[in-house]
Amino acid sequence: MLLEKYSIGVGDRFGHQGVAQLRALKRAKDLGVNVVPVWNKSNREHMIIGTRPSDTRRAADEAVRGSEWKDSYYVDADHIGLKTVDPFLECSNFFTLDVADFIGMEADRSTMESFMRSMGPMCGSVRISGIPTPLAVNEKDLHAFASKYLLAVKEAGKIYRHISNGRANQDFVVEISTDEASEPQSPMELYLILAAIAEERIPIQTIAPKFTGKFLKGIDYVGDVVQFAKEFEEDLHVIAHAVNAFGLPRNLKLSVHSGSDKFSLYQLIHRAISGAHAGLHLKTAGTTWLEELIGIALSGAAGLDVAKVIYQKAYERIDELSKPYETVIAIDRQRLPSPREVSAWDSVRYVGALRHDQSNRSFNPHLRQLLHVGFKVAAEMGDKYLHLLETASEIVGQNVTDNLFRRHISPIFLGRS
Repeated sequence: MLLEKYSIGVGDRFGHQGVAQLRALKRAKDLGVNVVPVWNKSNREHMIIGTRPSDTRRAADEAVRGSEWKDSYYVDADHIGLKTVDPFLECSNFFTLDVADFIGMEADRSTMESFMRSMGPMCGSVRISGIPTPLAVNEKDLHAFASKYLLAVKEAGKIYRHISNGRANQDFVVEISTDEASEPQSPMELYLILAAIAEERIPIQTIAPKFTGKFLKGIDYVGDVVQFAKEFEEDLHVIAHAVNAFGLPRNLKLSVHSGSDKFSLYQLIHRAISGAHAGLHLKTAGTTWLEELIGIALSGAAGLDVAKVIYQKAYERIDELSKPYETVIAIDRQRLPSPREVSAWDSVRYVGALRHDQSNRSFNPHLRQLLHVGFKVAAEMGDKYLHLLETASEIVGQNVTDNLFRRHISPIFLGRS
């Protein structure tokens, strides 16, 4: 199973927006660019909402049938480990192996010694096309790398083999995530990570490294865009070199996690992948839920009332809702409007605060982040929320499609601002 050159993670918390998402991808295809969907939903999100991995598979299949989508599509077991992967085995064909907990933990002595022996010939100067300065690898560097990343790669190998055994030879796509490391990987570290992955015989097709700056949920990139561009381009060159040097899959590509709404980076990413003729996987998960909320708020008085209640309860439960996402949000509570203030808003004011339009003076990135992690409140409403999704399906769908195509697919994959 070979993942196409361009793919996009279309997370859908409540499983209702598949047709609207595919409509955006069809627009891209009509303009000559094929981007395939990867429905992703993590074990954490299933636990919060009360759904199962099979629900995501069913929603994806129904959307594909309802849209007459003829190309590939995937269902991602997002950020799984050995303890959480089993419920995803039958219904997923894309697995994002999350080994963040093992980064920085040192492997046992014999494993370290074996790695040092096998990788010893790699010491020296490595010239990578596109990177002016050769990578200098010595024994000290190799040991420092192994102390930080070797156990994580070994864990990825265990997860991969467990999935392979559990799926009884059914093909699947493998992604490895190292984006939750404390520091960005240098070109040398990414080079060695890929070497260790090849040694583990993991047929990785996408890798999500750590980049400089902050990739917070649902808002723009926070950091040095020039430094990001340098790191991104260097990673593309390292991957191209590693494919040939280590015999990794030829379609291996970069994956950008928490990639939704990183508007200041999209033109840089487009130029880089176009110049390198490289692929890309982008994860945009939680913004679908926010577009649902925008559509509901615009659908009439009943919808706006529910949207206000969701904000009120999220505001009251901010500690609880933020905790699972504390490393990927930055909410300034002093800049959150009070529920009493929001209760007086009309739909235009509510949507202005929530929709990610930086030219709108009403836009509030702190409110947006809070509602981004507040989907649990909507889930607890059960049928009341789902009924609103159905009655407001037209306007909700329009927002979902426009957000995915105009704000994400068009600038990244088509190069159109």
